[in-house]
Amino acid sequence: MRAVSIDKTKVKTSDQPANGYVDRWSKRFVLGWLDNIHTGCLVINEDEKSYSFGHPNSSLTASVTVTSPVVYRDILFNGLVGAGEAYMRGAWHSSDLVAVIRVLSANMAEMQSQTSFWSSINQRLTGLAHRYFRANTQANSRLNIAAHYDLGNDFFNLFLDKSMMYSSAIYPTVDASLEVAATYKLEHICQRLQLTENDHLLEIGTGWGGMAIYAATQYGCRVTTTTISKEQYEHARAEVVAAGLEDKVTLLLNDYRDLEGQFDKLVSIEMIEAVGHQYYQQYFSACSRLLKPDGLMLIQAITVPDQRYEITKKSTDFIQRYIFPGGELPSIHVMSTHVTRDTDMQIVGVDDITIDYANTLAAWRERFFHAIDQVREQGFDDVFIRMWDFYLAYCEGGFRERTISTVQLLMAKPRCQQLPAVFRHRSALT
Repeated sequence: MRAVSIDKTKVKTSDQPANGYVDRWSKRFVLGWLDNIHTGCLVINEDEKSYSFGHPNSSLTASVTVTSPVVYRDILFNGLVGAGEAYMRGAWHSSDLVAVIRVLSANMAEMQSQTSFWSSINQRLTGLAHRYFRANTQANSRLNIAAHYDLGNDFFNLFLDKSMMYSSAIYPTVDASLEVAATYKLEHICQRLQLTENDHLLEIGTGWGGMAIYAATQYGCRVTTTTISKEQYEHARAEVVAAGLEDKVTLLLNDYRDLEGQFDKLVSIEMIEAVGHQYYQQYFSACSRLLKPDGLMLIQAITVPDQRYEITKKSTDFIQRYIFPGGELPSIHVMSTHVTRDTDMQIVGVDDITIDYANTLAAWRERFFHAIDQVREQGFDDVFIRMWDFYLAYCEGGFRERTISTVQLLMAKPRCQQLPAVFRHRSALT
């Protein structure tokens, strides 16, 4: 068993005692900031007092119980990152954490305009530090990936589906299980790429091998797949051997920038989030170079709205600080611009699966807490557990309010003649 805990020195203000004057001043500012809530309702309970913001009769209602006044200081100086840090320490709790995130997300535009000077400065400085120290160079990319995935395959196995797909599933029906939805997503991707047994598919971002094994098994094609995570590589290799697919699936432990050859089809599932803003040109150029003149490419990506891309680019959020240190989200416009400018490909389909991701995260979070005893047996402490609780709820709430989205982009090289006539699951965005 491993002993795994969060370095308390990295959780800001974690050991700071209450300071009456500072905390009262911080509370006054934060409550004034919450007065900007116009969608939904948020109730703050502290001691024997309650503060209500927004519309009390709204169908979107959340309540928070504050157990330490230091939480206001955290929020004043660190915004939502500070709220997450305070949650990790148990300074506040909620019976419906996703609803809290949804209310805050639904009012993001109004509340960002009232962000404190100190929070704004802090976010800019941490954003600069993040881009400097965590830039996704080839060396840093391996470190950034290891920081998350080297938590261990056994940990992720506790809450992912059997194929270990750590990306949005696609739910064919509202009552479908996570297992069904994960398989449906893989089939959907294969159909969009029109895979055949004659294809050689390149996958950038192996994960734990689920996509490569599915494509080779169900479509009989050859697959070359690459990752820079040693943990994932070892797991995927074992799965390929167990499936008897050594002659079909080639596993690489290489950066996408070092890949060579040309392939009929290319897939990259939620890997672009680890590319980094300054490397999109290299990423899309490499993908185009690796595809044959008649090739098809599909990427699944978590995105931010085009209107918020520049703001997001300059700041560091909770996930970047505690979950994915090298993670940076593109927007659809940014990806489209790079496809146009840096490749000879055209985007021929955009499929939105945002609500599917919200449902996927809800399933992961439920399974995570169903296996909470095993999580603790693996050596993860309560601060880590609350961190992951906040992370999963943070993402689910963001997707439900569409402050973040998930899309599948289908791209074609100039000589591709086998474009799909219709979408199998969602209507194209325009």
